Amino acid sequence: MSELLSREIRLASRPVGAPVSGNFALVTTAVPEPAEGQVLVRNTWMSVDPYMRGRMDDAPSYIPPFALGTALEGSAIGEVVASRDASVPVGSTVSHFLGWREYAVLDAAAATVVDPALARPQDHLGALGTTGLTAYAALTRVAPVREGDVVFVSAAAGAVGSVAGQLARRLGASRVVGSAGGPAKTKKLLDRFGYDAAVDYREGALPEQLAQAAPDGIDVYLDAVGGDHLQAAIGAMRQGGRIALVGAISGYDATGPAPGPDNLFRAAAREVTLRGMLVSSHFALFPEWIGKAAGWLADGSLRTEETVTEGIEHAPDAFLGMMRGANTGKALVRVGGGRR
Repeated sequence: MSELLSREIRLASRPVGAPVSGNFALVTTAVPEPAEGQVLVRNTWMSVDPYMRGRMDDAPSYIPPFALGTALEGSAIGEVVASRDASVPVGSTVSHFLGWREYAVLDAAAATVVDPALARPQDHLGALGTTGLTAYAALTRVAPVREGDVVFVSAAAGAVGSVAGQLARRLGASRVVGSAGGPAKTKKLLDRFGYDAAVDYREGALPEQLAQAAPDGIDVYLDAVGGDHLQAAIGAMRQGGRIALVGAISGYDATGPAPGPDNLFRAAAREVTLRGMLVSSHFALFPEWIGKAAGWLADGSLRTEETVTEGIEHAPDAFLGMMRGANTGKALVRVGGGRR
């Protein structure tokens, strides 16, 4: 049998400031045979996500940095094409963490079998994956929404935000406000993702826009942006408000200290809770979330969108576009397959 070849994306150099295409390399490599207890997966879909930018820096964080000259990692969905573990048979659809490549050899214990009859395979990277779980954990555990709350969500047309707005309404919010960039996205917030009001951050004057959208203030803020968005949210917080610090994409490409909010005392005066969140700390919620969200997807009451890039060779373009805000909903790459 001829050797199985797979293309993969490697980190060629560490970005300084915003990443560029030259930081990535497309490499063809031979795929090893799976050892005992391992499976060979042909990846069909992979995710690109903002947290990956932090792993491109050689700096300590909650997850190790990517190594130079090796394939990147990230969430992926694929089909098992060879197995040396009876618990994950050939033909299984699995999710795992060895994306950015056409074929992956991994321990069977690192592959989670998903039911393709429950939802489309790619939904397990979006609404049924860590994207949806982030929104659910943020709004039920980290900054829980209570009946009648006014909720503000940044990056509201993105992967997490597009789910969070709809979820906030289900949890009893009386008004849901989202921030997004440009008129097409803000319209999508209102027409598709269940938001009552939309703020276009590209128009500037964020505190004034937020005050107009939520004149009586806000109770809950899901922060994926940091910087000016966090400052505006703190300024609009009502007594006892709650903020889920999920991300800070506005500072990910900074080459020096990113400016932070200068109104933190207002958070103290209003007894506001600011709580950081790593979705990996909430994986125990997955069964509960999937049990709810799968039904909502099936009946169409949970609306999702994807921005799909075709081919592993274009995965860096998908990542760079996502970092610039080019995506609506989940940013995905349809991987394709390797060759012999």
